Amino acid sequence: MSGQAKRSTIYLEPELYKAVRIKAAHSHRSISDIVNDSLRSALRDDQEDLEAFEKRDSEPVMSYEALLKKLRADGKI
Repeated sequence: MSGQAKRSTIYLEPELYKAVRIKAAHSHRSISDIVNDSLRSALRDDQEDLEAFEKRDSEPVMSYEALLKKLRADGKI
């Protein structure tokens, strides 16, 4: 863990705490390392999603109702 790490109190559901405690013991890592890695992964996924949304921002928008009409007209439903 970095020397600049911030201390925080988090509350985990008992089952999640037990699972992460067991994972930490089996992988010889700290719970903090596992939680930090999980948070990094989740934030990375969010960033990738935002980038994908941004790329598709210029695509035409179709309402759900219009999509259903088009699928029906095309014989797909």
